Amino acid sequence: MPASVILLLIVVGLLILRQNIVIILAVAVAYMHMAWGDGDILYLVEDAWIAIDKEALLSIPMFILVGAVMTRGSIAERLIDIMVALTQRLRGGLGAASILSCAVFAAISGSSPVTLLAVGAVLYPALLSQNYSKSYSLGALTSGGTLGIIIPPSIPLIIYGIATETSIVDLFLAGLLPGLLLTGVMVVYSLYVNRNVAIPAADERRSLRKALMNGGPALFMPIMLLGGIYSGYFTPTESAAVALFYAILVEAFLHRELGLKDLYTIVQETVALLGSLLPIIAIAVSVNIFLATEGVPQMLSTWLQGNIGSLILFILCLNLLLLLVGTVMDTISALLILGPLVLPVAQSFGIDPVHLGIIMVLNLEIGLLTPPMGLNLLVASTAFNERFLLVAKSVLPFILLMVFVLMIVSFVPALSLMFV
Repeated sequence: MPASVILLLIVVGLLILRQNIVIILAVAVAYMHMAWGDGDILYLVEDAWIAIDKEALLSIPMFILVGAVMTRGSIAERLIDIMVALTQRLRGGLGAASILSCAVFAAISGSSPVTLLAVGAVLYPALLSQNYSKSYSLGALTSGGTLGIIIPPSIPLIIYGIATETSIVDLFLAGLLPGLLLTGVMVVYSLYVNRNVAIPAADERRSLRKALMNGGPALFMPIMLLGGIYSGYFTPTESAAVALFYAILVEAFLHRELGLKDLYTIVQETVALLGSLLPIIAIAVSVNIFLATEGVPQMLSTWLQGNIGSLILFILCLNLLLLLVGTVMDTISALLILGPLVLPVAQSFGIDPVHLGIIMVLNLEIGLLTPPMGLNLLVASTAFNERFLLVAKSVLPFILLMVFVLMIVSFVPALSLMFV
């Protein structure tokens, strides 16, 4: 039986047995070394060291910690209060505030599930109490949470940068306009679809003034974080450390809502999360090194150039492939495995590595909302105690909006590369 068929059967068998993605990747890579390499699976250990011996990886646990500190304390709620106060005099304003809150929170935490949980816990009950439909409320918060993986600082952009050796600062700069465009499209849709929702009575000046007074230190956080990165004063890793220090300082000493016991619990949860993330990174990098050694990217590039003669057709095929991959593979694994594989092919068609990173992350962002592996669907279903199918149905209008933005970003590279 051909080795490729055996590998496929092994992977399918492990999936049927519902094994962890780390186990599946490890077994697959070991078999690849045995079947097509020189048979020495000790290369897995060497590849793992190469994968994790990167300074940029230090920023990931710190951004996760920042999001956890904000959620456990009151920074997240104070930021949300500001967004609500800014939009409360608009019809559909609370819906717009939901999207804007996700965008602001995403600009700090860099994580989609953390953004969804932090904003959703506060605004989902508020939306329902002000007569927003359950379908819209679920769809807006579940979809708005995905802004965490495109608006910088973004953990998936960091992962792509590490996997393809692309400048993370350039990726952050490239993600800014697409992230703002997607946020703007979602806000406009929210205002339109909720145009008949009554405006609640409120004192706009008093509410906004109070929200700014209470949330001033919280609002300064994304300004400091993004300003430091874009000015070149901070590296992404340094910015994560500064953001974490500032978040702890504000929550522990200014707001007085974070104690040592809370911080200990947050660190424990983050370490547990990293325990599942770092092995995926290490094993996926081993796959990439093996494929590069065997010349697979070059062979794929040659074949595609001979069969796809148009840049437009290549971009359409690439987007279709990534959308399909996003339905069955998590974002981190997809970026680690496909990034180095697709990059040489994309470059042969004249696509900039930074632009490719934004295209990939936008596609996989949509994958967070598509069954069966849609992470945000699973998180939202659990967090809001709603049926999975109801949540999946609620995000359909937002998926169409995201595909619309994806097409613009894919065929207008200047949108991503303007500040790079």
